[in-house]
Amino acid sequence: MNQLPRSVLYYGKDEPLPEGTHLRAGPLSMIFEAGDLRYIRFGDREILRRVYVAIRDHNWDTILPQLSNLQIEADDDAFRITYDVENKSADVDFCWRGTITGDADGTITFSMDGEVRSTFRRNRIGFCVLHPMDCAGVPCQIEKVDGTVEESAFPIAIGPQYIIDGEIKPVAPFNNMRAVRYAVTSGIEAEVRFEGETFEMEDQRNWTDASYKTYGTPLSQPFPVEVAAGTEIAQRITLTLKTQPASNTDRRDTTDAPLTVEISSADARPLPRIGLGTASHGEVLRPQELERLKLLNLSHLRVDIDLTQPDYEFRLRRATDEARSLGVSLELALFLTDAAADELRAFDEAIGRVNPPIGTYLIFHKTEASTAAQWVELARAYLPDAKIGAGTNIYFTDLNRGHPPVDAIDFVCYSLNPQVHAFDNSSLGETLAAQAVTVESARQFVGDLPIAITPVTLLARFNPNATGPEPEPGPSELPAQVDVRQMSLFGAGWTLGSIKYLSESGASSVTYYETTGWRGVMETANGSPLPEKFHSLPGGVFPLYHILADVSELAGGEVLVSKSSDPLKVEVIALRKNGKTRTMLANLTPDSQPVRVQDVAADVRVRHLNETNAHHAMVSPETFRAETGEIVQTTNGTLELNLLPYAVAQIDSRFC
Repeated sequence: MNQLPRSVLYYGKDEPLPEGTHLRAGPLSMIFEAGDLRYIRFGDREILRRVYVAIRDHNWDTILPQLSNLQIEADDDAFRITYDVENKSADVDFCWRGTITGDADGTITFSMDGEVRSTFRRNRIGFCVLHPMDCAGVPCQIEKVDGTVEESAFPIAIGPQYIIDGEIKPVAPFNNMRAVRYAVTSGIEAEVRFEGETFEMEDQRNWTDASYKTYGTPLSQPFPVEVAAGTEIAQRITLTLKTQPASNTDRRDTTDAPLTVEISSADARPLPRIGLGTASHGEVLRPQELERLKLLNLSHLRVDIDLTQPDYEFRLRRATDEARSLGVSLELALFLTDAAADELRAFDEAIGRVNPPIGTYLIFHKTEASTAAQWVELARAYLPDAKIGAGTNIYFTDLNRGHPPVDAIDFVCYSLNPQVHAFDNSSLGETLAAQAVTVESARQFVGDLPIAITPVTLLARFNPNATGPEPEPGPSELPAQVDVRQMSLFGAGWTLGSIKYLSESGASSVTYYETTGWRGVMETANGSPLPEKFHSLPGGVFPLYHILADVSELAGGEVLVSKSSDPLKVEVIALRKNGKTRTMLANLTPDSQPVRVQDVAADVRVRHLNETNAHHAMVSPETFRAETGEIVQTTNGTLELNLLPYAVAQIDSRFC
């Protein structure tokens, strides 16, 4: 079997990643990448996470940019960047000129001068400015369009959005903005000023983006809106430091210093039940696939049942057969309409014929973003002894704006994916910590109810915000639900981080991906339907399969609190059961990362999953899993490791 190219093993594509350019503007450091500014920092303090231009069509789809004529002039204290961009897709044709300057006093200016070249309907055109979620609770001043100034603070709990008279209204004082000012560190403030549009801020943690986003064109204005060919659009963002830092600001490069990982036994939480979704491709699970899925020690399989579809009993029977073969229960998502009484009556009869091993029900109404109490109460009338959950089949934000009927349900549920607003590897890695914040914020209105995250996928399963029909993919295009990173080492690292944050925050149950296929944990025996785009190995498992298998070996145990000194580079999860501790590290970057793991046992067993053995682990997972790794002696309780790009390391010890 042919070896996969290294970049495919890394992140699913046989092409290089966008090149990042490190820049300085006096005391500020940052990265320019693919037309965006990222990670603008003063020393170790992140001021802005990202500044970029977004073109969103009538369905809120992002029209990706194509850069040309890039020119970068930079020295030790300042820089100037110019480039041209085209955003083209279907009827959308927008071009613009980007100019970014950074001065020695720490002032950064980012301007966009654009022209609409075809008439189309847009929901948004212009700048987005992301403040990191570490700003939570930081006091700030909001300068309004009318010149008034309001004292406020970045919200701690995730601020909801409500739909009032058909309009989305953010619940926050961050609207009609002209500027925002806030403390960076003692004696130093940052001001971000917006020109060319009326801006407002929303809490992007609603969608697991780890940021607060300020954007142009308030959601209170009608959308979509037609923009005519020839329309000119110009905007500017300016960042200034209001108190000049001392000239001896520490600029030492610490990029070569090893990351540190710390683990604490305090506040350990139960490891959540972990399940998978049934495959959407419709193929029957083969014997080898069943045997490999058994190794994952799953809690459940999720199957979606639309009670308006005539074939739902067939789907239920197939899911029942798979669940029984695996020895697990079903997480059965029921989709109702206003004819729910008749639908549930017929479904109850089907249950009697099929006798599925149902563990839990998820109750949804097909036209409601968050389930109303009446549908749960009706379901209980036909399913009197069932364990019933409800909430939303969409995003946390839909649960946040439409609180579930907590007195009527046994648990609450919502789904998540990391690609509502951004799609690159770095942005996906940023979303991991925000997953925990959604669970913690849900506690504000669900109390002690168990929280089930179902499902977790790399891409959205559907577009809940579409204002028109979604186009079918072309014959050489991947479906919108398929991400090539599903089969990659990056996908494994992202899954590790997701389990970490959802476990540490107290989720009781998590449903990941699907069983097989390009949305699953392993490829089908027939392989990828588009092997030139989705480069998987027929019949092989994906690297993320081994993450789930490693975690499942400690099912019923607990997750410890673990911390990486730079979680955007290396994530860590620590598990414990019956005196055995397993620490798992994931490198989320294309560079090797030296890591120092502190307070571990004198002797540990270490196994790596990386570019040297990933092909073997995918083709022969049973053999790979039989290889226990090597015994390594630590030095004074410290373990030094070097993680290859996108590598995963497993560290086992037997201390409490």
